[in-house]
Amino acid sequence: MARPVEFVYEDVLTNAMEQFWREGFQASSVQKLLDVTGINRGTLYNSFGDKDAFFKSCLEHYSKQVDGELAASLNNEQLSTWAAISKYFDLTVVGTSNKRRSMGCLIVNSFCESINYDKEIQKLLKNYYSVIRKALLKRLKDAEKAGELANGLSAELAADVLMNLLSGLRVHSREGKAGKQLAEIITFTLKSVRS
Repeated sequence: MARPVEFVYEDVLTNAMEQFWREGFQASSVQKLLDVTGINRGTLYNSFGDKDAFFKSCLEHYSKQVDGELAASLNNEQLSTWAAISKYFDLTVVGTSNKRRSMGCLIVNSFCESINYDKEIQKLLKNYYSVIRKALLKRLKDAEKAGELANGLSAELAADVLMNLLSGLRVHSREGKAGKQLAEIITFTLKSVRS
């Protein structure tokens, strides 16, 4: 009788997530996923489902990282509005390792490739991105009430500006821009939206 394949669920998800993150959904063949995770085809299908289901599990795994970053920054009520926003960008872009920064963001990368995904995956991606925007918007509404936004700028538009900044930073990260250069872009943009 064959022994069941033993593996650490979280490790498999992390390795597969990084494969999707580096190369995208289309380029991450089932064989590449097997190679990076060290599991066999039967274990993949029995434990995680097909490639689409595996990708969804990896997105959920990635969203836990996003939740942790939000909890430490934008959703941390002990931080002032602008300290929370600055910390979010530091945690997610400037303060990350060169390896992670060079991969960009799994959500942004997947958005760029999502024309080929099914509607369910597109909906998941939009929901994950929406969680970040809602956290930013909440802080920016506080800034708006306190008169801390640039003259004539609404919290909604400021949230869109900062989400655009975040997406742009992720793309610049993938093309190899240094953390220092990204920090300068963040500082300039945050100054432009503050009063």
